[in-house]
Amino acid sequence: MSPRRVAASLLLLLVLAGALAPPRGAFAADEVVTRTKLANGMIVLVRENATAPIVAISLMVRMGTRWETRQNAGISNFLQLMVVRGTTSLDGTQIVSAADRMGGSIDAYADADYAEIPATALARFWGEMLDLVADVALHPSIPDDTARAVRDFLARQIRNRAEKPYDAAFDALMARTFGDNPYAWDPMGLKESLERVDRPALLAHYRRFYVPGAMVLAVSGKMKTAEVVARAERLFGALPAAPVPAPNATPPPAPATDRTALTVPGAQAQILMGGLAPSLTDPDLAAMKVVSAVLGGGLASRFFSELRDKQGLAYTTAARQPMRVATGYFLAMLGTAPANKEKAEAALSEQLERIQRQAVSDEELRVAKAYLLGSLAMDRRTNARQAWYMASLEVAGVGHEFLDRYVAQVKAVTKADVQRAAQRYLATVRTVIAEPAP
Repeated sequence: MSPRRVAASLLLLLVLAGALAPPRGAFAADEVVTRTKLANGMIVLVRENATAPIVAISLMVRMGTRWETRQNAGISNFLQLMVVRGTTSLDGTQIVSAADRMGGSIDAYADADYAEIPATALARFWGEMLDLVADVALHPSIPDDTARAVRDFLARQIRNRAEKPYDAAFDALMARTFGDNPYAWDPMGLKESLERVDRPALLAHYRRFYVPGAMVLAVSGKMKTAEVVARAERLFGALPAAPVPAPNATPPPAPATDRTALTVPGAQAQILMGGLAPSLTDPDLAAMKVVSAVLGGGLASRFFSELRDKQGLAYTTAARQPMRVATGYFLAMLGTAPANKEKAEAALSEQLERIQRQAVSDEELRVAKAYLLGSLAMDRRTNARQAWYMASLEVAGVGHEFLDRYVAQVKAVTKADVQRAAQRYLATVRTVIAEPAP
């Protein structure tokens, strides 16, 4: 059994046995999150946690695919890969070596709703690591030769995605679901867009988005709040205030039912069905998360028990509904033998229809909630994830207290809520199938 299967089995056993209680709140009573707004508009969040001698830092920027267009798709992630590859005083190798000497690491990337510079270090080096994060964020050199090399690397990654059955099917489904809405493309971007990005474009993007009102610094670990805030003020306080760019508000197209088949090298057929889903602040978010858990949330889900174990139609199967600041997506996926493609597609569709016409059982509802809340509790057990949650929820505009509200909303979901949400979001889905050539 693979490590992922072992972890999933352990999680399921823990939540079903009650050994892993759903979280009562976002943080323990003695782990208060302090929120400070600097004079220039930057937000600093600090959570003291003396459990382990580790400090995690997350510097997030309101910058990502949601702020892009088809003309510059991928520029945010491209920029993030560049800022960590050299500053005016350190090259990329020196940055990595400095983090390594502190017993930690530093990275940078962009996603749909944010861009992040995450870092960890031994607690005694938290100040030096924060200095390094600030240097990377405030003084990137973005050398032209490195930019060309990174652009070539990204082009290869995009080309490789098109040759992987699941990635190709997923990208096609997102393109059809979101149209010109920026959630339509992967954070790596589009090949034709990246080809136009040069050093001046990267610098312009950096100057536009790396402004204090768009930046959130979150720190979790063994250090003192007052010291972190004082150091953050010294490092970032002189950054002049500037307007915060607005995201691309192009709406996704109306939901529609269609079917697309792709020929992609591989041994399996990948069947993906999906459509639009609630945003982070939509009242239906919790109910749709329960829908996803009932269908594809672990070993007790319907997809796993019905499609894989009983019918033998799936090598892999899952349901996903990531939390997105704007209108998100729901995804049902199944990997099967090409010979079983038609039968597997009909069976997956039947599962989406069944949850709309029949109420889930009391036991399914209980297990789905336990899976969701248990997974959330497991995911927040490290300082790195705590820092990520604090920063990402602040960037999203809901605040770190959102998790308390979300937990309460999940607990309050009823069987009627599940059926109503399924009827609203699963009645119209798009299908993409990626299969090898016959």
